[in-house]
Amino acid sequence: MALKQENHALTAAQFTEHLKSISSPEVAQKHLRYFKTGPGEYAEGDIFMGVTMGQIFALAKAYGGMPAMELEKLMESPIHELRTGAMSIMNQEVRRKQTSPERRKELYELYLRRHDRINNWDLVDLAAAHVVGGYLFDKPRQKLYALAKSDNLWERRTAIVSTWYFIKAGDLKDTFQLAEILRHDDHDLIHKATGWMLRSAGDKQPEQLLAFLDQYAATLPRTLLRYAIEKLDKAQRMHYMGLKRAG
Repeated sequence: MALKQENHALTAAQFTEHLKSISSPEVAQKHLRYFKTGPGEYAEGDIFMGVTMGQIFALAKAYGGMPAMELEKLMESPIHELRTGAMSIMNQEVRRKQTSPERRKELYELYLRRHDRINNWDLVDLAAAHVVGGYLFDKPRQKLYALAKSDNLWERRTAIVSTWYFIKAGDLKDTFQLAEILRHDDHDLIHKATGWMLRSAGDKQPEQLLAFLDQYAATLPRTLLRYAIEKLDKAQRMHYMGLKRAG
């Protein structure tokens, strides 16, 4: 889809109309079954337009450079796919080499300032690694530790998922330090994300993962432990699950 790339021409209203034109009631129903939307659930109050993630990602490629105030309008929408679109635009833009440091900072600050609208696991997972982790890679990372101690579930998930960017670069320190903080978390979605990052760190440095497990496996939440040991061999998995049972 060809659009002029002048920033002022890229608006939330334009993006919304494009999505509406390709929406489907059948897809909307699938989303309602996939996401938990009832009272007290993760996506409580969300409205689904009925657009696939693939369609959103493809359209987002044409909207790189959308002004921050227009991205914020998408984030403010109760329509889940529009917030997904904002995260996808931000994610794709910061991954482009030609994106300026000033723009990366602007998108990082927007993500954190409107974290109240990044309120489901898929939204965090789509943008945290590159928008937050990518920005902080060559900077102090105290913000991640503040997020890890937040009362907000999604801010805590952002803290650990952001380290995926560091892991890919071979920098594992923050992943393990944040995992130490989050191992006491009481939410399943934090257990899954922390286990996922530990498993990814173990792909880079298996001995560091094993040292972490030797110290903490007995007291880790079961879901976190299962995610973390998923790629270990059978004997290792049995060993660490045995420590958990013994603990």
